[in-house]
Amino acid sequence: MLRKIRLTLAALCFVGVTLLFLDFTGTLHAWLGWLAKIQFLPAALALNVGVVVGLVVLTLVFGRVYCSVICPLGVTQDIVAWLGKKKKKNRYAYSPAKSWLRYGVLAVFVVALVAGVGSVVALLAPYSSYGRIASNLLAPLYQWGNNLLAYLAERADNYTFYETTVWLKSLPTFLIALLTFIIIAILAWRGGRTYCNTICPVGTVLGFLAKFSYLKPVIDTEKCVNCKLCAKNCKAACIDIANHRIDYSRCVACMDCLDKCHKDAIHFIHPSKTSATHGESKPKADETRRSFLTATALVASSAAMKGQKVEKTVDGGLTVLIDKQKPERQTPIVPAGALSARHFAQHCTACQLCVSVCPNEVLRPSTDLMKLMQPEMSYERGYCRPECVKCAEVCPAGAIQPITLAEKSAIQIGQAVWRKDFCVPLTDGVECDNCARHCPTAAILMVPSDANNPDSPKIPAINVEKCIGCGACEALCPARPHSAIYVEGLSAHREI
Repeated sequence: MLRKIRLTLAALCFVGVTLLFLDFTGTLHAWLGWLAKIQFLPAALALNVGVVVGLVVLTLVFGRVYCSVICPLGVTQDIVAWLGKKKKKNRYAYSPAKSWLRYGVLAVFVVALVAGVGSVVALLAPYSSYGRIASNLLAPLYQWGNNLLAYLAERADNYTFYETTVWLKSLPTFLIALLTFIIIAILAWRGGRTYCNTICPVGTVLGFLAKFSYLKPVIDTEKCVNCKLCAKNCKAACIDIANHRIDYSRCVACMDCLDKCHKDAIHFIHPSKTSATHGESKPKADETRRSFLTATALVASSAAMKGQKVEKTVDGGLTVLIDKQKPERQTPIVPAGALSARHFAQHCTACQLCVSVCPNEVLRPSTDLMKLMQPEMSYERGYCRPECVKCAEVCPAGAIQPITLAEKSAIQIGQAVWRKDFCVPLTDGVECDNCARHCPTAAILMVPSDANNPDSPKIPAINVEKCIGCGACEALCPARPHSAIYVEGLSAHREI
C-alpha cells in the first residue's frame, strides 16, 4: 500500500511539473505553479523558509521521499529504470557509497553558488536539469502536436486550438539538455538512482538528513532468509543484505524492497520497534568529514555557441525580409522584477520555466559561460509588453520578483540607443516613425536631422528618463539586418 501511495503521488507531481513547462499559454500556472515553488533549491534561493523547513521536516520523518515523489528528475530516473527492469529483472546489487564523489560535487556546487557561477549551479541542480529536458525536448513535440490539432480543427471550422511558433531558442542549451537526458537515462537504465546518490547535490543534502529520519525501512533478521530479492530490486543500491544493513543516506524511500520481500522481513517503521536495530547504516562522522574536505572538484563547462532561430521571412506574404541580427549589448537585459543583473545571476537556476511561458518570445537562454543557460532578453522576435508579467508570476527561485502591471510600467530595465548609420530616413531617404509610434512610454520624439532645416529627414530623439527598455522600438524597426535602435541593459534596475 505504501508503494502504491508513493507511485500515485509521484505520478501526479511529475505530470503537474511537466505540464508547467509544456503549457505555452501560461494558464496552468495559476493551478499548478506551487509544484515549482516546492522544489528544494528554488525554494532555498527564494528564501521560502516555510517550504524549506517543510521539506526538512518531511525528510526527518519519512526519509528521502522528496527524491522519489516531488523531484521530477528523480521520477524520470524511476521511469527509465522501470523500462530497463522489463528487460532484466532483479538486476541491482549493493555497492558501497562513493562519499568522496558525493561531497565533492556538493562542495563544488556550494562554491559555485556563493561565487555566482550560475552555469555550474544550473548544470548540477536537479529541478533545473529536468526543466531544460522538458522545455527543449518535450515542449517542441507537444507544440507540434498542438499545431496539428489546430490545423485539423481549422479544417472543420473549429477554432478551439491555435497554432504556436516552434523555434530553437538556444542551440547550446538544447545540446546540454539532450546530453543531460542521455547521461541520466544511461545511468538510470543500468544502475537506477546512480545519479541521485553520486552527483545530485540536493540528494546529498537530503541524504545527510535522512540518516536521522524517524521512519525507515528496517530489516527483521529473524524473518530474513538472505534471498537478496530486496537488494536485487533496490535501485539505490543501498541494501547490504550480507550484513543486514541499509544505507539510509542513499535510500530514496521508494518502498520497492517492502513490495518484493516475500517473508515480510522489511518494515517501514522506527528502528526501536524491532530487534533489528543493527540494520541501520551508521557511517562514521570522521570518514564523512575527511571525504568532504578532500573532495575533488568536478566543474562542468560548455562552449558558447550562437543560438539558431526561425524568423518570419515575409512581410504581408510578399516581401522577403532579411533576418534581424542580435546587437552586441555591453550589458545583457534581464526581466523587470529581477532587480539587477547580479541578483538575477545569483538566484536563477536556469530551469527555463520563464522562457517556456514568455508569450512575446523575448526570453532565451544565455550563451555566456558565466551565465550559461540563464535567461536573457532579446528583441529580434518581439518586445517585452508592459501588460505582461508572466515570467515574474512563474519564477520559483526568486530571481524575478513578483510585480504588478503598474510597477512594471515604471521599471527601467534598459535604455534605447540610436544608431545613425542604420536609420531608414538617412540611409534610404524615406519617412519612418515606427519607433516613435510604438513606444508605450512616449520616450521617442521625431525631430529634424538638421536643426536649421525643419524639412530635413526626421530622426528619433530618445528621452532616457522615460524609456523603460521594453524593446518595442528595436523589435519594430524596419532596418535590416541591424535595427537602427537597440536597447542597452542596465546593471541595476530603477523606477522612473
